[in-house]
Amino acid sequence: MIRDLGRRRGRERRGLALAEGVRLVEEALASGITIRGAAVSPTLEGTTRGMALKARLAERGVRLEDVTVAELDELADTEHPQGIVAVVEPRAWTLADVALERASVLLVLDGVQDPGNVGTMLRTAHALGAAGVVALRGTADLTNPKVLRGSMGAAFRLPSVAADEDAFLVWAAEQGMAVWAAAADGTPFDRSGTRAGPIAVVVGNEGAGVSPGIARAAAHRVAIPLRPGAESLNVAIAAGILLYEALRDH
Repeated sequence: MIRDLGRRRGRERRGLALAEGVRLVEEALASGITIRGAAVSPTLEGTTRGMALKARLAERGVRLEDVTVAELDELADTEHPQGIVAVVEPRAWTLADVALERASVLLVLDGVQDPGNVGTMLRTAHALGAAGVVALRGTADLTNPKVLRGSMGAAFRLPSVAADEDAFLVWAAEQGMAVWAAAADGTPFDRSGTRAGPIAVVVGNEGAGVSPGIARAAAHRVAIPLRPGAESLNVAIAAGILLYEALRDH
């Protein structure tokens, strides 16, 4: 099962994902999501924290499959595994799970392909108080092991929805949500505090930017002023700055 869940098709078919490493499995436990089982190697009991985690999993009735260090190395996605790979049942978030208020800010990922960046943006959105994250087509799979590790557990707590562009735009219009698209030729956020409702901050593909459909629907095109000679920012860094600006506007 773990080998199968290493592939997107397997995760989609089973509705399951992999949580690897002590910290991420701890976060899965704390968030209350279902843990179907875990492969553990002697490495896990090499630290007090690892031993405590194994005991907590056993207390919860989680099936633990003992494997050798070599076997876990084969199953793990990381270069230096910490002795545990767990099978988890992530929540299947929908747009209806995103609770919006007048001052809410939503982060939308439009074709962001790098799973490390996607995970970092989930973590940042959760930490800064965003209402949720929407991943449009072309964005890295939200259950990708690298996305989950990069989110540091935020993916288990923050509404994170995979949606197509048309469905998102219809829903955003129904919610009275303005779309603010990141663009190199945009203008800085207006801090006048006159925003009438929730906004969706959209960051696009690392090379191509936002899609034409999102660009047409955008009420504003926003940018981060850069010093002369600086070409661009990493998309995850840019998303963090834009979210901070949008959220402190209210």
